[in-house]
Amino acid sequence: MKRLVTVLAAAVPLAAALYVPAASAAAENSTARYSCSAPVLHAPAGTRVEGVTAVAHAAGTVDVPAVFPLGENHVPDVPAFCDITVTLTHPGQGDHAKVRVWLPAQKWNGRLQTVGGSAYAAGDYGTALAGAVKSGYAAATTDAGVSSYIDTGWALKADGQVDTALLQNFASRSEHEAAVLAKQVIAGHYDRAASYSYFNGCSTGGRQGYAEAQKYPDDYDGILANAPAVNWDEFEVATLWPQVVMNEEKTYPTGCEFKAFTDAAVQACDAQDGAKDGLLADPGACGYDPRRLIGTTVECDGRQLTITAADAEVVRRIWDGPRTPSGQKLWAGVPVGADLGALAGTAVDAGGQRVGTPFPVPAGWVSSWVQKQPVPNVPAITYDRFAELFKQSQAEYDKIIGTDDPDLSGFRKAGGKLLTWHGTADQYIPAEGTVQYRQQVERRMGGAQKVDDFYRLFLAPGGIHCGVAGTDDLAALTAWVEHGKAPRTLAATVTNAAGQAVSRNLCPYPSVARYQGYGDATDAAGFRCAPAGRH
Repeated sequence: MKRLVTVLAAAVPLAAALYVPAASAAAENSTARYSCSAPVLHAPAGTRVEGVTAVAHAAGTVDVPAVFPLGENHVPDVPAFCDITVTLTHPGQGDHAKVRVWLPAQKWNGRLQTVGGSAYAAGDYGTALAGAVKSGYAAATTDAGVSSYIDTGWALKADGQVDTALLQNFASRSEHEAAVLAKQVIAGHYDRAASYSYFNGCSTGGRQGYAEAQKYPDDYDGILANAPAVNWDEFEVATLWPQVVMNEEKTYPTGCEFKAFTDAAVQACDAQDGAKDGLLADPGACGYDPRRLIGTTVECDGRQLTITAADAEVVRRIWDGPRTPSGQKLWAGVPVGADLGALAGTAVDAGGQRVGTPFPVPAGWVSSWVQKQPVPNVPAITYDRFAELFKQSQAEYDKIIGTDDPDLSGFRKAGGKLLTWHGTADQYIPAEGTVQYRQQVERRMGGAQKVDDFYRLFLAPGGIHCGVAGTDDLAALTAWVEHGKAPRTLAATVTNAAGQAVSRNLCPYPSVARYQGYGDATDAAGFRCAPAGRH
């Protein structure tokens, strides 16, 4: 559970709390005050407004309630704001979605920032909203009428059928309606429209951002969508693969043993980018054979464990990624250098046997939406059955939640800008899926140079899921949208295999950072962006 809490906490859009807008953002007069009252709204098409509330909050600390598996949080020094909550329904569909809009009482910077969700939570519970308000934004989010981070109880109706209305809400519909309503609320409250509108999300939030660009290209001027969970119908099944492998091979390595494989691979391939810095810039180029560790010993909780051929085979299959029994490649595996234990978690059961502990997000998707059963039974999934479930998920859900349409012509025509970074050591969502999507967009829309005009992807060497610190991503996006300054690099800080903080200037795909041969290998100054495959 600790790993789940960590990743969910990391998925909060940190940029919302860290970016301070430039003075040119047309901030409201410091003495301006507005009445915090429930506005009259026009319901978005196909919806009915069930209720609107307004609550004034004095300046101070925002107390964010505990939402399992995360504990409570307290955000200090938040300026006074008006909290508008709108409840929507789609008549006849039985859903009730809430949209929250937080409006700074003073010094509004003239912008809207909508924040996305994480795992199965469609929106934010207050941390990112408070951070955005601290930076002068009017902030918005939606719960899409679904539940919290790992609660999938809303997936099936009483008759055992998938609740397609709620799935559509979660997939994209509610996010669009939140944009429509937030703009109305802002215009009514401040007597003028927002000058610019931005979306900011990671993981599920990243996928929501891509859905906005694909389906509703006029909603936002700029979209910051990091570690995006695009290709949802495929990767959610694919990330259950490590558990299927361990069950089929009847081998459950400990976390210590998994770490030994990862450390050995990083050490073997570290210098491929020209510097031994504890990071893999291109995990796909690392050809480390896990069989090289067979027979070595690992100390784990005071015990000496010997790496077996079965352990090495499990790791090989997890790195290689899911395949059909005939060998057809289905999806990317866990990247070499990423934490294997995130998806290949194991534990000792009451009988003293080591067993798999599936990550609840893919386990919930496969059981509830694909198998249509509320309780997961991962050990029953064989290699044959896995391939069937993968194809079934594609067939049933690609059009609803795949979020992989490469036609971004509407977004480009609207003048929108899409900015993404993705860590190469992402332990939950392989960056290969995001790279694949970017390549599809290039093929559809005239090549890399034309796509770079409105959509840029940056890969973070060694970056974990939603865990790349120190990025100036939101500032870079606003400069691109408002001043036409496209980002050439993104400053970032990641942690290497030795636990050291390493600074990097992330390079726009497909270029990568190459060490110049002098200077501190943990400092960005020693690297330059170069075409992939060249030193």
